[in-house]
Amino acid sequence: MALLKPKDLRAMRPEDIRAKLKEFGDELMHERGVAAMGGAPASPGKIRALRTNIARIHTVMLEQERAAKPAPAKDKRPEGGKKPGKASDKKGKKSVGKKEEKK
Repeated sequence: MALLKPKDLRAMRPEDIRAKLKEFGDELMHERGVAAMGGAPASPGKIRALRTNIARIHTVMLEQERAAKPAPAKDKRPEGGKKPGKASDKKGKKSVGKKEEKK
């Protein structure tokens, strides 16, 4: 099993990508089951490779999802970048410590 490259994933159709994700998920579950039963895996790096492929698929799917949606409008805040209605100064407030004073 070879690692999938993001370029190859981006060239695939969305339903093919979902099929690959299901296939890798099933294979990972099988490999983890073998490892949990105490059996020696046929290929020690296979679980890591499966997890990497699944992460790559999720990343490409998220990229495609974000590309399909328009970017949200930025928040128009007043000058200074602070939210309106919030007091920026802390004058008049006293900080209360755990112990005021030892006698």
